[in-house]
Parts: sequence; C-alpha cells; structure tokens
Amino acid sequence: MEKKEEQNQVKIFVVKTTTGQERNVARLIASKVEMNHIPIKALLVPDTLKGYVFVEADGPHLVEEAISGLRHVRSRIPGLVSFNEVERYIVRKPVMEDLNEDDVVEITGGPFKGMRAKITRLDKSKGEVTLELLEATFTLPITVHSDYVKLVEKAK
Repeated sequence: MEKKEEQNQVKIFVVKTTTGQERNVARLIASKVEMNHIPIKALLVPDTLKGYVFVEADGPHLVEEAISGLRHVRSRIPGLVSFNEVERYIVRKPVMEDLNEDDVVEITGGPFKGMRAKITRLDKSKGEVTLELLEATFTLPITVHSDYVKLVEKAK
C-alpha cells in the first residue's frame, strides 16, 4: 500500500532539449541544483528517447528555476508524466525475448562489430546466440552473447 501512495505522489516533468545534448543538459541542471540548493529529486536521461530529460520535483516552478538560462534547453513540456510512462525507459527488457531464428541482427561489440548476421540458433539458458555472418565470403558460425546483438530485421 505504501508503494502505491509513493508512486502517486511522484511528480515527473519533461524538459525538451536539443537532440544529442541530453546528458550535457542533465549535467548542467545537476550542477545548478547543487549550487543553488534547488530541491530537485532526480534526473533521468533515457538512451532510447532523444531530445528529452525527465526531472522529478515537487512542482513545475522548481523545474523552471533549474532550467532557466541553460544552454540547449528548449522548454519544459506542460503537465506531468506518470511513473508508468517513465518506467519503460528504466526497466531494461532482455534482448533474447525479441530474437528468433533467421532474424537479421547487427553485432554491437567484439571483433565483428558493425557486421550483419543471421541467427541460426538460440541458447536461452546461456543467453547466447549462434550467428552466420552475411558479409563473410564463407559461412562461419560464431557464438556471441545476446547483449552484443541488435535486431535489424525480423524473419519472414
């Protein structure tokens, strides 16, 4: 019961920023909050949402005070954002849930970084994916951890 009451009292505001400057804006807000003792509770910069910073505070006037005069800040979006909307940027879903055999993926780490490959086998217990490189001259199966692949195209 206490958790639900806490979540209902959470006030999250959205600040629109220049795309690509989200982290810089969050750093500027954090330093201004620290210097001026503005009671901002939290800042969130989701990697998947460009151009926005989430700010937790007791009121919009505090957010306005924290962002006034800062570079790369476009505006504060009017209204509140519910915790459920923000939660999807906080909770990270495992990549394995979206992957199937014959899907095309891009390798995001290791010696094959940037290459595209087709999934030939999934080992959900180990969290590994066996791939067949599409850009290689001959088919060589490689096994990588599922954290190092990004889905590009679903199998037909």
